[in-house]
Amino acid sequence: MKVILLKDVKKQGKKDDIIEVSDGYANNFLIKNGLAIRYTEGSKNKLNYEIETRQKEEDATVKELEKIKKELESKKISFTVNSGKDGKIFGTISSKQISEELKKMGYKIDKKTIVMDHVIDTLGTHKVVANVHKRVSINLTIVVC
Repeated sequence: MKVILLKDVKKQGKKDDIIEVSDGYANNFLIKNGLAIRYTEGSKNKLNYEIETRQKEEDATVKELEKIKKELESKKISFTVNSGKDGKIFGTISSKQISEELKKMGYKIDKKTIVMDHVIDTLGTHKVVANVHKRVSINLTIVVC
């Protein structure tokens, strides 16, 4: 029996895949547990429509994130901190602090998306990356003074 997967199923396939399985497995497990629906022309058309809709929504999201990327890459995020003699600051600048500063600027970027390849513990300019989408990464400039 052909079915369309509604969710990822281990060792069978990913969401939206069309797979061929035995009738018993399809009826007693996949369909019964809401993991799949029977493959018909109507369900195929519905699947194509949903995929197309999701793609349009993702494209709109990426377009909006690209706009935010242009704005943020032209700005600098500043932190004023106390420091020791040789430019070492007391403590470090964390991804949470960067996220909160961005929030104050009007941008909602989750701290989990901010990737710091080194610890920000000195005065000066530092570069970090925010992976906000699988197709969009924002290069942020952090100024510590």
